Formats: sequence, structure tokens, C-alpha cells
Amino acid sequence: MRSVINYNSWNKDFKAPFGALKINEKMKIVVKENGNYQINNITLVIFREDIEIQRLNLKKEDLFTVEFDGFEEVGVYFYHFEVDIVIDGYEQRLFYGKNNNNAEAVEYSYDWINKYQITVYEDFKTPSWYKEGILYHIFVDRFNNGNRTGRVSNPKSNSFIYANWKDEPMYIKDQDGSISRWDFYGGNLKGIIHKLPYIKKLGVSIIYLSPIFESSSNHKYDTGDYKTIDPMFGDEEILKELIDKAAQKGISIMLDGVFSHTGADSKYFNKYGRYDTVGAYQSQESKYSNWYTFKNHPENYKCWWDIKALPNTNELEPSFMDYIIYDEDSVIKKWTGMGVKGWRLDVADELPSKFIKEMKKELREVDEDAILVGEVWEDASNKVSYGERRSYFLGKELDAAMGYPFRDNIVRFLKGEISSNDLNNAYMVIKENYPKESFKSNLNLIGTHDVNRIKTELNKDKSLVKLAVATQMTFEGVPYVYYGDEAGLEGKTDPDNRRAYPWKNEDEDMIDFYRNLTTIRNKNKSLVSGDTIFIDTNNNDVFGYIRFDEENRSESILVLLNRSENLESLSLNIEGYSLEEIEYKTITKKYVERIFKESNVFNVDIEDKSCLIFTLLKN
Repeated sequence: MRSVINYNSWNKDFKAPFGALKINEKMKIVVKENGNYQINNITLVIFREDIEIQRLNLKKEDLFTVEFDGFEEVGVYFYHFEVDIVIDGYEQRLFYGKNNNNAEAVEYSYDWINKYQITVYEDFKTPSWYKEGILYHIFVDRFNNGNRTGRVSNPKSNSFIYANWKDEPMYIKDQDGSISRWDFYGGNLKGIIHKLPYIKKLGVSIIYLSPIFESSSNHKYDTGDYKTIDPMFGDEEILKELIDKAAQKGISIMLDGVFSHTGADSKYFNKYGRYDTVGAYQSQESKYSNWYTFKNHPENYKCWWDIKALPNTNELEPSFMDYIIYDEDSVIKKWTGMGVKGWRLDVADELPSKFIKEMKKELREVDEDAILVGEVWEDASNKVSYGERRSYFLGKELDAAMGYPFRDNIVRFLKGEISSNDLNNAYMVIKENYPKESFKSNLNLIGTHDVNRIKTELNKDKSLVKLAVATQMTFEGVPYVYYGDEAGLEGKTDPDNRRAYPWKNEDEDMIDFYRNLTTIRNKNKSLVSGDTIFIDTNNNDVFGYIRFDEENRSESILVLLNRSENLESLSLNIEGYSLEEIEYKTITKKYVERIFKESNVFNVDIEDKSCLIFTLLKN
């Protein structure tokens, strides 16, 4: 393929401003000629999905340029270039789109163009308490039992209670593979209250609780009653105590909202008759009947991923929306009014956009600083689910999403599956596609209750685990710590990744490592709220970036992560920074003998599988 033009959407010399656009925000596109070809015209072609909506001819001066007044509607737009060129005396039309590996323009045949994306959104702000915080995710049953006796509170009938807190979790299933007895360790809300000093010392400012509402399971994603705390965990009084005592330590509480389905064993469905209500399973005359879809009542009903214990809800059914969102005592208003500062929406892909929008609107009516986060596993800016392009980040829905792409990419790099340049490009794609507030609010996770523990994922290589942690703690966005990762817990997928927290058997070195990093982050504005410049280290094994405060660029932070076991030194060309000796912090408890500068080149001695965090002073 020929390369007759130069264009790179990540470079402000070619596209300004960078990344997503606000409604009616002006945009300038510049394309440079590459070589001595006779280019007669370059056209910018803009699409909404697969429908062409506009053509703009670039004016030829020194460069090909077009200034665009902006988009009048929010949405996800795409574009490519059409280049009319004379070759061997004949005019031809060439098609240029985005390189699959970076943002440079490359030639395609028309049917296979990889188009550039522009996310156009209504301007919004994410509350500072959230986007400048550090989040700690607690799976309540497995964190800590706060009862003085150590006994399990209100154990459920026909359940399995582990004899020892150190036991490894398991499922007890019947011949059909269904859970026959749910297993419990006995963690509760009192246990979290007792450990607030530990959580605070860890540097955390947000606690996100896995579901706490009454249900038959240990994970609580099969809600039985949205308005009642599961008695194994406590009650409203204890939750209020947790909210208040956490707030005294500068810690906010977020809850898990599971609204795309309920439990079959619930007051709403009541398949087993354990509640004193008339459930939808029991009668088509039930006031909850319209919450569900029956193909043939009562046994044939829609359920989540064909799991009969999780009947799907009709989220837009008016009585369901009233109960969850609108009523004066709705689920959202009840718990947010008690002091809950945010919600994480389980399986956001399966919630209608209208439901999310209405929830966000009502949530902000109760608390203007409340936060709404969604479980999305892919790039949330352009996600398509059930044939619909989702609108999570267009201004009226989610504030942030679960950062699974962040995890996937750093894990692939640390495993040697991709180079540092590949990692750079992967993160730049997300940074370009997300509105600025969404990128700064992205939950940078390396572990959750749905994936392998990071220690297990990285084959118990502690040095690599530390590099993953160092990345999330210095990266743009909100660091997300899954309980026990900081203590060295291992575990494959569910249920193994839900082991009990190893009190008195923690990896103290890892805990110290986390504390050191959270202290560095919380004390440095560039890391807490700054922007990011990714740098080319010219080394496949070293990933690097600069964090800087947009209001005061005089002091910036350079982060270098080396996955290699045999790198002797590194030379970096970074313009605009001075001093022969540069102040540095090393988080490996090893020391750098000398870091010096010659012209714009920094020569750095870096240990095997280590991370260095430098303070750079700008000219």
C-alpha cells in the first residue's frame, strides 16, 4: 500500500482538540502530503454508525486543512479520508483510515476501512471525591466477622458454614450442577467497621461493597428484598453506623445495584414460597407479575444467562421503575438518603439506556455529588449490546465504568504478550475515545470477584504483581483494590477468587508496598488529578508515562516500569526538563546510583522487574 498522506489523530498538529468533543465544540483537522504525489483533493467523510452524514473538503494551503464547527447532537461518530490523486496520468481515489495498531492513517480498500472514532458528549463533571479517590472493593461475607464471639450472624437454613476462616471456598452442587447449599464464612458489616482504621491506613477513600441486600446466596446477586439488609450482614442501624464512621475518616460508601434480574427466591418472584408476599411465580395477579416475562407461566420465564435462579426483570415496567427509582421511598432514594455516595450498576449492558438515565437523574436529585458507575467489560464509549450502540458516556448516564481494558492490557504486557509500544497504543485508544471526565473516573482495576486474582494471573511473580499495582496507582483514573490483593491472596475464578481475607497471615511486604504507593499518589496532585503524556522508551520491555498538573506544569512525575530481567540501562529523550541530578523515588527498596542528563537524554539505571517514579522539574 502507498502512503501518500500523513495524519495521526493522537497528535494535536493533526487533530485539535485531542479526543472526544463536547457538543458544538470546534475541531480542526490537518493532513500532510507524503512525497511528491499530485493530490487534487482530500475529503473528510463523517459517519453516524454506517450512515454517511457529511463530507468536508480540506483546503490546500501549505497543508490540507478543514475547520469544523462541531456536532449538534451527542453520539459516537466515525470518519475516514478520501484522497483524489493522479498516478501515471490517471486520477484515482484512495481511502485512508486508522491503523489497527496506532492512530496513523493507512490506505484501505473501501470495504475494509477502519474508521477513526469521535465521541461527542454533553459536558458533565464527575465529583472530585470520587475521581480523586482510591477505591477498595469488599466482598462482605469474606472480609471480616465483627462479632465478639466470632459466630456467624443469623445463618440461613440448609447452608454450609466453614469450620475455619482459612478454608478455601467451594460450591456444593446437586446432580444438575445447581447450588444445593450456599457456603458462608460469616463476614458482616460490623467486621468492616472494625477494620476501618486498617482501610484508612491503606490510603483508601472509597469502599465499594458487593451486594448487601437480603438474598439466599453468599454473593447476593440474587436479590430477595432490595429494601432490607441481609441479616447475616447486619441491619439498617449497622449500615448507618458504617456510613457515619467511614465518613469521619474521609471514606465514602458505594453499593452494588443489581437491577437487571432478581432472585427466584425473592419477595417479588417467590418461587419457593419463603416470603409472605404473592410473588410473580405464584400468581399472574401478583403486583410484581409485570416485572417479569413468562413464556408459559409459571415455569418458563426469561432469566439471566438461562440461570433459573435469576429471573430477568422488565426494567422499564412503570411499577418497577417506581419501586427502584421514582417513589419517595424508592430503593435508590432510601439508601442514598441514608448517606450512600454512589452505586455500581451490575451488568450495565443489560439495562436499558432510559433506565440508567432516569436513575442518574433521580440520584443527583437526592445527592448532587452521588456517583453512578457501570459494569462494562469493553471500551464503554462504543459498546454495542443487543444490537444497540450504548450511550454510557454521552453525558446523561454513567460517570465511569469498570476498567477491564486497563487490566487486560497491563496483564498482557507483564506476561510478555505485547510490547510497551503496544501497551501505549492500547491505552491511547481508550484515552482518545473517552470524554476527559470519564477517563479520569475510569476504575483502574487489576482484580475483581469475576476474574483471577492478580497474583494468580501473573503466576505468583511478586515483582510483576508490584508492577501492576504501581501502574494502577500512578495512572490517570481511580485505583481499584480488590480486598485481599494487597495481602497476597491468590485464587482462580469464582469461587476461588473469593477467599476469606487472610487476617494474621498477610503478606506484610505487599501491604507496605500498597501503603507506600497510595501515600505517593495521595500527596501528589499530578498523580491524583493530572493529565498524562505517554512516552516512547524505545524499549519493548519498559513502559513509561509522565503525569502532570495542567494548572502547574513546573513539577511533573515520570513513571517507568521495567518487566525485563536483563535490562542494564535506559536512555530517554525527554524535552523540556532540566537538572543534572533529578529527585527520584524508588518503590522497589533498591537504589539508583545516578540519574543524569545530557542534552535532552536521561540515562537511567533501572533494576530488573522494577518501577521508578521520578519528580521532574520543567524548564
